[in-house]
Amino acid sequence: MINVVLFEPEIPQNTGNIMRTCAGTGVMLHLIEPLGFKLDDAHIKRSGVNYIEHCNYKVYSSFDEFMSMNDGEFYFFTRYGHKPHTSFDFSDVNSNIYLVFGKESTGIPKEILKNHLDRCMRIPMNDNIRALNLSNSVAVGVFEVLRQQNYRDLLFDEPFKGKDYLER
Repeated sequence: MINVVLFEPEIPQNTGNIMRTCAGTGVMLHLIEPLGFKLDDAHIKRSGVNYIEHCNYKVYSSFDEFMSMNDGEFYFFTRYGHKPHTSFDFSDVNSNIYLVFGKESTGIPKEILKNHLDRCMRIPMNDNIRALNLSNSVAVGVFEVLRQQNYRDLLFDEPFKGKDYLER
């Protein structure tokens, strides 16, 4: 199973967008408090549109509680990582893979990252910015895992207007 972990997310629109990505890919979302918003906030609903009801998520009171309740392979997205996100092998469909992302303002605390240096990764970019937007980073990470797993359980054809929509 693929999992996205948001450590203390602050911006409701980002979390709403991430919930939509998780709903559309079947990825489980883990939210670690404190959150910078209420989950019933109108901004979350607007960002996630009508898809939030399809997002499977769980809220934890702390990172320690999250770690005590979950087993698997943990990977940490940080601008301080030295390996690109594409350098890890996510192809084992039987693994519980957790992609951990930090809060928008400060990322994942150094104390957490130091315990997982071999699993810290960076999305390569130039020096014009510090980092990509959180929801964009999550999408990059999730779709790399899905690509390596041949997009299992996802549709290759659009189901609403039909496979032959462009040809008609």
